[in-house]
Amino acid sequence: MKLVKFLTCSQSFSKLVPRQINLTTMEGVITTISGLKRPAASPSSSPNKKTNFVGISPLKELTNVKTPVDRPFRVSIEGNIGAGKSTLIKYFQGMEGIETYAEPIDWWRNVDGHNLLELMYTDITQWLKVFQSYVQFTRLSVQTTAPKDSNTRVQMFERSLQNNRFCFMEQAFENGYLHAADYDVLDKWYRWIRANVDISLDLIVYLRSSPEVVFERVQARGRPEEAGLSLEYLKQLHDSHEQWLMTDDERFNTIPVLVLDADKTLGEIVQQYKENENKILGYEKKGIQKVERETKEKVKKVLHL
Repeated sequence: MKLVKFLTCSQSFSKLVPRQINLTTMEGVITTISGLKRPAASPSSSPNKKTNFVGISPLKELTNVKTPVDRPFRVSIEGNIGAGKSTLIKYFQGMEGIETYAEPIDWWRNVDGHNLLELMYTDITQWLKVFQSYVQFTRLSVQTTAPKDSNTRVQMFERSLQNNRFCFMEQAFENGYLHAADYDVLDKWYRWIRANVDISLDLIVYLRSSPEVVFERVQARGRPEEAGLSLEYLKQLHDSHEQWLMTDDERFNTIPVLVLDADKTLGEIVQQYKENENKILGYEKKGIQKVERETKEKVKKVLHL
């Protein structure tokens, strides 16, 4: 299965030259006030580029978003391939009152017996638009899942519908793998979903990493479907995340973003999870603190419960 052509080529195919589109009407395209397309983010290959920023991104405080009272606090874990999203999900998995949702990769591998993920990798020009459409559908299904328990306080997702729209779909379009007509249709679907379905998020946790670091991790873990991932592709994906999550343009993102340094060692990253747990779980936004299990047990003993 060959991935290199898809993941390294940045030119548009002659059959996929996009027509002229009105950038100001397209959801997710970064534009300036004048309506012109905004310059790309600074090159990720710069040796001076650092990722050691930990905190809420500028102008997006936790108080900016009001969580509806009829649903749990929703958190999406975002970041490049190999940034540690699954590790963070596993850290919080099983905690009281928290439901976690991994990426629906198994759905993509079996659509009534068809491995859509493999088909897309095999012939991207034929299958990418179908794959993007199905990814949008599956992420919508996951993100609107009703809590399994009435006591669920937090729903945590590994990537989001917004991520697919603002990162992967934009990248595919800019690289010429997604025709402008397909882009328009997917954009209209996203706009309809956003207007008619509650897909809102209360917090995005951005595991910010450098492409070189995640490239080494991807090579080390040796997943078969990642065998052809190139450093260039990871740089492009990094820049897509930067443009989406590290901007103060409210037309692009209004969701609070907690930025963690994902270049650190596993132990250091886990320590960041612990230090920011009240933010990640929405406790800080609600003005409450998590009570540790040990503290609960001490109280029970004192009260003879």
